[in-house]
Amino acid sequence: MVGTLESSDIQIGLSPNPGGGLDIQLQSVVKAQFGDAIVATITEVLESFGIKDATVNAVDRGALEWIIRARMQAVCCYATGTQFEWKGEDK
Repeated sequence: MVGTLESSDIQIGLSPNPGGGLDIQLQSVVKAQFGDAIVATITEVLESFGIKDATVNAVDRGALEWIIRARMQAVCCYATGTQFEWKGEDK
């Protein structure tokens, strides 16, 4: 699980769902307005990691898209043992 339940953040849990496809459970203070976009971002990140069978529990408190994406990438890295190779600018 990553993230917090603070305002403007999202808490995301990811667990296996063998053979069950993607099951995305979203609770959000802005679900009526942005629920479809939040689910699309979650799905896009899962696909980028090749995750096809998982349960996602997300509790959103008004997080911006880039925060949702970052939290999803972090939880996917934890789940898959993947690491990003961060490269800074040469000075």
